[in-house]
Amino acid sequence: MLRAYLVDDERLAVERLSRLLEATRRVAVTGSALDPEQALEYLNAHPADVDVLFLDIQMPGLTGFELLERLERPPMVVFTTAYDRYAIDAFEVSSVDYLLKPIEPERLNRCLDKLDHRRGMQIRDVRTLARELASQLSPGRRLERIASRVGERTTILDVAKVTHFVARDKLTYAGAHGREHVVEGSLTDLEARLDSRRFVRIHRSAIVNVAFVEALHPAVDGGLVVRLKGEPVSELPVARDRVRDLKDRLGI
Repeated sequence: MLRAYLVDDERLAVERLSRLLEATRRVAVTGSALDPEQALEYLNAHPADVDVLFLDIQMPGLTGFELLERLERPPMVVFTTAYDRYAIDAFEVSSVDYLLKPIEPERLNRCLDKLDHRRGMQIRDVRTLARELASQLSPGRRLERIASRVGERTTILDVAKVTHFVARDKLTYAGAHGREHVVEGSLTDLEARLDSRRFVRIHRSAIVNVAFVEALHPAVDGGLVVRLKGEPVSELPVARDRVRDLKDRLGI
């Protein structure tokens, strides 16, 4: 049986993954941490006690890549991520595996099959890869401010106060201060640079800031609608395949 250690700054994510792993009866969860610094200390002190590390990418203090880079003897690693498409491309060609949140039991079992196959084999040192990806996820690259230019006027928006981003009529808009502002970049580009703990893609045409979600209610077509706090576009549709991810971020 594989011995697993879980690291994620969201308690609900740790609890859910722990339940999924224990339900497989293939893994013993020997420990977990919400603080990456605490996890780093434990893992370096007990390298022989962990076969596989399930590691979140976006965490305060240390990203998952930075934590991995500082491990003295890295075990097998499975990154858990909400988006990070550029990182996933790297995972595909390395000995590292990944799980997209929300984690599905079937995908988790395939991951465990891969881990069972690798067990006992020489583990490739993935710290070089981690070092490269850590530089891409450094705090300086996260989007903190965004410009809205209309004619000669430029408005600087604090991203933390943006309630949502939407794509409409070949333009991208940011909702803030009671109105929508035209901004540069596609939703896909923005999604890659936004803080994944705060922003979640709910539709191919919309990203919302979970801090401003006021309510969820059924749509006429049987889907789901997000109601935002006090914005001109107060309701946005949620794609069926993104409902679970949104609810996980909201802790419901």
